[in-house]
Amino acid sequence: MDSAMANLLVGFPVNIQRSDGRVHTANIKTVDSTTSIVKVEWFEKSVCRGKEVSGSRVPCLCVRLTILFYSVPLPRKSIRQTCLFRAPAPVSEPAKIKQDFLSSEYPPSVLKASGGGCFSFCFGDTNRPNKQFYQMIEDFRETLEVFPLSPSDTVEAHRICVCVRKRPLNNKEVTKKEIDVVTIPGNGTLLVHEPKQKVDLTKYLDNQVFHFDYSFDESSTNDLVYRFTAKPLVQTIFDGGMATCFAYGQTGSGKTHTMGGDFSGKSQNSSKGIYALAAQDVFTLLKQRRYSSQDLCPYVTFFEIYNGKVFDLLNKKAMLRVLEDEKQQVQVVGLQEMYVSCAEDVIKMIEMGSACRTSGQTSANANSSRSHAILQVILRRRNQLHGKFSLVDLAGNERGTDVSSNDRQTLAETAEINRSLLALKECIRSLGMDSQHIPFRMSKLTQVLRDSFIGENSRTCMIAMVSPGMASCDYTLNTLRYADRYTQTHEWIVSILLLIFSEEVRSKSLGFDKVVLFGPPATGR
Repeated sequence: MDSAMANLLVGFPVNIQRSDGRVHTANIKTVDSTTSIVKVEWFEKSVCRGKEVSGSRVPCLCVRLTILFYSVPLPRKSIRQTCLFRAPAPVSEPAKIKQDFLSSEYPPSVLKASGGGCFSFCFGDTNRPNKQFYQMIEDFRETLEVFPLSPSDTVEAHRICVCVRKRPLNNKEVTKKEIDVVTIPGNGTLLVHEPKQKVDLTKYLDNQVFHFDYSFDESSTNDLVYRFTAKPLVQTIFDGGMATCFAYGQTGSGKTHTMGGDFSGKSQNSSKGIYALAAQDVFTLLKQRRYSSQDLCPYVTFFEIYNGKVFDLLNKKAMLRVLEDEKQQVQVVGLQEMYVSCAEDVIKMIEMGSACRTSGQTSANANSSRSHAILQVILRRRNQLHGKFSLVDLAGNERGTDVSSNDRQTLAETAEINRSLLALKECIRSLGMDSQHIPFRMSKLTQVLRDSFIGENSRTCMIAMVSPGMASCDYTLNTLRYADRYTQTHEWIVSILLLIFSEEVRSKSLGFDKVVLFGPPATGR
């Protein structure tokens, strides 16, 4: 027997150093000298946890030993499973057997603290569906270090900024006791714990990691989201540029809440959304001395794109036309620009336009936006365009089976929404490939947003909205992959240039005459 193993006795107290730096006491449960495996156990939040450690990694120091083990999973390319639960074999009176085991292994005080129930000891709520997945996710989260965003954090400048926001579980999901499968540790990182099951009924998690410029958890307010997304873009329109901020995601993921404001029942507080917060900052800057003397006049337009047609929300939903002038500038013919003198005027127009917006019912949202709504804050100087800020609340991406009605009009709405979102994605992809042709004419949405992507002085922010419920896992992954394509548009180009430079230097020093380049790494794929 190894000398280190010889000093290990059952019941010895040891110090467990976790991968996140935490150190706490545990007891040695078993020592297997044949396989040199040591099992330790400890209680955490009234739940017994354990770990098996190789005896060769146990230093022989003193009675209170230190065991190092690592709970953080390997990169997804190496391992995709964080925890396994095999289907139990049928036995007689399972509840009694479980209770007998708990009574013999753990003191009554521990069982009382945990509620004494068979499943409440391991999984909390006895009525929770998919409790094994729930426990695996909770165990995984305990290994993570969390760095949530705070208002005091520094806001970095991005020409194209891609963020993600997770909403809390809604009342419908709470009633169904849905599992929260999305974790946001911070630092722009988001994890999706995708529940899966093998053919032998073994359950496991596929933890997929995504990286963005900023990530907002379910406790983040609209003010915090605005500070890191749309607020840095306000200065752009005063510098004579074009700014765009749009929210994308599944229906019911919180896009209209983020852009338009908080909901109380069916009524919306428009003063708490990004629309109103951006308008307030515009008027704050207009009052500053350096801009008050430039004769800048603010105007507002508010329109929607529904079924490939454009309607003015501030003019009784009058139908508009989208045309290009001789300078290849996109013009929305007939769109009324309303002069505003304060932020309160903008809020009133937001409320008036939102009341006219087209909505419908889907399986995920009883009041789902069925159109793309675009609010534009325009600065003009002597009747000439100086800057424009476009704030876009996109319609929810969905499948035809998600709508509660299968009539022709509803299916046509869904098809047009998906077609316009596909067109937006194709434009982004063409920009990323530095293509000579950008397919802006594929939809009215991309025509209207054309100057936001290719302008010399343009900045864009995308907020990807995700739902945390297990039932929405597929949609959440689709949204994140869509946003991931967007963030690769310019980062891939920069990384390729850096790779070419580094490979050329290395090939010259090593005598190589050929450089092989690969595509961008697939984040969270």
